[in-house]
Amino acid sequence: MTATHGAVAFGPRLAVTPTGNLRGVLMVKPSEKIESAKPLIGEPGAVYARALEQHSALCKILEYFGVEVTVLESRGSNGYEVAAGDAAVAFADGVVLMRPSVLSRRSEADRMESEFSRLDVPLAGHIIAPGLLDGNDVMLVGETAFVGIGERGNELGRSGFTQLARSHGYRAVEVRLAPGVSALRAVAGAVKSDTIVVGADKADLSAFAGFKTIELERGEEQAAGVLCLDEGHVIADIRYRTALSTMRRAGIAVEALDLYDFGKLGISPSMLTLVLRRE
Repeated sequence: MTATHGAVAFGPRLAVTPTGNLRGVLMVKPSEKIESAKPLIGEPGAVYARALEQHSALCKILEYFGVEVTVLESRGSNGYEVAAGDAAVAFADGVVLMRPSVLSRRSEADRMESEFSRLDVPLAGHIIAPGLLDGNDVMLVGETAFVGIGERGNELGRSGFTQLARSHGYRAVEVRLAPGVSALRAVAGAVKSDTIVVGADKADLSAFAGFKTIELERGEEQAAGVLCLDEGHVIADIRYRTALSTMRRAGIAVEALDLYDFGKLGISPSMLTLVLRRE
């Protein structure tokens, strides 16, 4: 279910194109709670001190490439609060507030609404109860809004977002995720307006019909959760060296960073950022 707000005729332009030049993001600093977050099977737990260093490095490289970075202190009780992309999705004329699936994270959307008001970021709508949808289960590519069907969200949340996406000129396509996948943007990423990188066997490839796909081999599927800086230019986790080579051979410029303590939890570079502005 959704609540919509009036169309914004004037005001700041936000994410004009899904893979355009990244200009503004909002991020949440990791807290000590990250050490209590459940890691992926076979991975050790995250280490708070290292997560802080890695998060700072990501902020610095974004700023190096001309991105305005707003960092919020963590306030919640859930270590996954650092996955700021779950709280909202930005279109050109406003942001849609999500309703996170995990109860302990519901307040994050309310907090973001307050921050958006402070930053003069207009609202385009929000998912309301009993709908559930996490922003990192939404991936915008070209004129398509892909919505992941996995262990989070529900049909009401997905259908509500679909209506909002259509009102902003996007067609909506649902993507079924493999069991155990933390979010769509953990295993898939937009690298160009017509190209998607995706982890093998982690998402239904038939959903991406009409797009070029760069498929990453098993064991390196999380490398697909790239953050797009511009057309064909991304930030990726340095841990997945074979995947990085695959993307580079496909003509993608890759900035590789150590983000291992987030990868342990299934959190990709794109999940750490709530994109506010693209040109």
